[in-house]
Amino acid sequence: MIRDFIDHFRFAQPQWLLLLIPCLLLLLLRRGRGSEAGIRFSHLGILISLGARVRQSAFSIGVPILLAALVPSILAMARPVWRNVYQSKSASGIDIVVALDVSLSMSIDDFVYQGMPQMRLDAAKNVVHEFIKGRPSDRMGLVLYSGQPYIAGPITLDHDWLLTKLGEVRLEILKEQGTAIGSAIAASADKLNARDSKSRIIVLITDGASNSGKISPIEAAELAKTLGIKIYTVAIGTTEGRVSRGIQRFPRQEFDLPTLQKIASLTGAEHYWAQTLSELATTFRTIDELEKSEVQALTVTEDTELFQWFVALAVVSAVMGSLVIALNPPPAP
Repeated sequence: MIRDFIDHFRFAQPQWLLLLIPCLLLLLLRRGRGSEAGIRFSHLGILISLGARVRQSAFSIGVPILLAALVPSILAMARPVWRNVYQSKSASGIDIVVALDVSLSMSIDDFVYQGMPQMRLDAAKNVVHEFIKGRPSDRMGLVLYSGQPYIAGPITLDHDWLLTKLGEVRLEILKEQGTAIGSAIAASADKLNARDSKSRIIVLITDGASNSGKISPIEAAELAKTLGIKIYTVAIGTTEGRVSRGIQRFPRQEFDLPTLQKIASLTGAEHYWAQTLSELATTFRTIDELEKSEVQALTVTEDTELFQWFVALAVVSAVMGSLVIALNPPPAP
């Protein structure tokens, strides 16, 4: 309740609130001690017969009530309102699909986070999470792939839902083993081709070479090029973090940087190789800078006037003060 009040209550003409300063001074002056008597008497018995006793209730009660009427009057002139602000944002026209490798080699923990080893997949998920949050006006989707691709999140502006799907990603989510980079590009391009947008982008994240799938990475990149889709390729992992022969029979195939570079070059994009968490974060910041969004936002402000309540309070206070003074008039001179 207090939070809503802070967020929505406003004064549309706050300059009138400056009139509260004289009211405060008036209240302080009234509470001050008056001057000392000019004539001193040993006792006041002789003065009792000179006139009726002055009634003070009219001044001790009526004046504060009248002052209480003045304050809400000033607040009413400042136009208190309950303000609701609505923002309508249009999509930027940039559609992005993040193609994330979830093959078994992504379990290698050659990244370091807060002094502790971190799996490649977790490092990639954290950076992608921030990337999605940083582009609220772009339609974004998520494709996972190992031996075959899987559409984990259709292209959408509902980023909260997409981030939930990203948080659910784990190594065992796909049964087929391998790294089907070509198939992942083709699946991502197919989703982007179905959209009418001014710019379509694939961010491909992998730590290995393509060793499965029905289409080669270069063929898929050529197809994406004809559709006007750019593919940013991000290789992650260190040269020391080689997979064991239990995971991959030929460890030398873990990195295929020339192919990833060619994919990016064919489509007019860039290739990156991140060997540390900071390099991975920098890579996505660079991509973010290269693909800027332009969004038109419409802001509508709706004010509900509240001054009538303050006017009513001022009228009630004034009437009460007047009645008190009328029923307890000061003595005639």
